[in-house]
Amino acid sequence: MPLFKIIYLSKNAKLYLWKITEDFDTLFNRVNLKDSSLARLETMKSESHRKGFLAVRMLLQHNDYNDFDLYYDKFGKPHIKSQGCSIKDVHISISHSNDFSAVVISDENIGLDIEILKEKTLKIAPRFMGISHLENLNKEEKIKKATVVWGIKESIFKIKNEKGISFPDHIFEDDFNFEDKKASATLKFNDKEEKFQIQFDSIEDYIFVCAFENIK
Repeated sequence: MPLFKIIYLSKNAKLYLWKITEDFDTLFNRVNLKDSSLARLETMKSESHRKGFLAVRMLLQHNDYNDFDLYYDKFGKPHIKSQGCSIKDVHISISHSNDFSAVVISDENIGLDIEILKEKTLKIAPRFMGISHLENLNKEEKIKKATVVWGIKESIFKIKNEKGISFPDHIFEDDFNFEDKKASATLKFNDKEEKFQIQFDSIEDYIFVCAFENIK
């Protein structure tokens, strides 16, 4: 399937979604991979992960980038090489869950997470969030809200990418209503307090969450 959807998060940030309906060989034959990516692909045992990896490269190609423009720093955070004479930094965040791969490209530092809705997230919610946020909700609402909270913490972690950050101990989301599709959160770590703005929404049976650093 071609590109599924583009979501304009702000004037400087776009989210691209690829719904994976192709088989592995179809995706593999449509992307050009560097040797290190081929080696990484060969280590993946899950067919879903392998196709998700390739679908991300399809999204790069849609944006006139390719696998050779993508690199990871020593902490595993993805980056895009500057093209031509552009002096603007281009930030990228990547996520994959089951049938969807997602990439957000932005002039701002940004974190992205996409998750399929599942009961397991609700079962493990006490491990990563204050369950007071789930009071007075029915089961479906609890699953959705717990998934958003997980995405908030995951997307902030992707921005900071610092060893030692704990989801329950260092990342705190303010209470929010699912219908607002916006939230705020705070990272308290290493004697610093940093604020983040959050955007989220549902796509079919999935939730995507994007975190932006507050610019002072």
